[in-house]
Formats: sequence, C-alpha cells, structure tokens
Amino acid sequence: MSIIIVIFVILIPLVMLASAWLLQSIKHIFTGAAVLCAYIFGAISSTNVYQILQDDTVFMTNIHVVFTNKLFLFTGGYLGAYGIYMLLHCFLRELRSE
Repeated sequence: MSIIIVIFVILIPLVMLASAWLLQSIKHIFTGAAVLCAYIFGAISSTNVYQILQDDTVFMTNIHVVFTNKLFLFTGGYLGAYGIYMLLHCFLRELRSE
C-alpha cells in the first residue's frame, strides 16, 4: 500500500500539470477545488479542536479521531497534491524564463 501511495504522490501532480498545459481553463478548476478543500479541511480541523476544548478532554489522544474522517483525509490529500502541482508549475515556469 505504501508503494501505491508514493506512486500516486508522484503521478497525480504530474497529471495535473500536464492537463493544465493542455487545457488552460482547468487551472481555474484545480485552484477552485483547492480553495474549497482548504475551507472544508479548516472547518473539520477547527470543529474537532473546539469540541476537544469544550469537552476538556485529553488533547493528544482525542484529536486523532479527525483522521477517521474520510472527508478530512480526501481534502488534505488534494491539498497536498495541489501544493506539489503548484511547486512544479512555478519551478518549470522559472526554468523557462531563464
């Protein structure tokens, strides 16, 4: 399973980069999805931390419940892939400008 995750971490941003070069309008879709994912990711994180503070429970053990939330994992995964995509995009754009 670890190998599959590593392969996807490498392939998904490359596929995003290639599709953004082929279809200029898809860049806006990627960015819009990243903004939406950031809002959802932040909302899930903050509500879980708030609930732990309200319940006055042990922070380090109860916060890990957030990792069972599939929406949290999906949005975080997309933000990671989008971050690598943007780094590749900026890097390649600077290489071309030199």
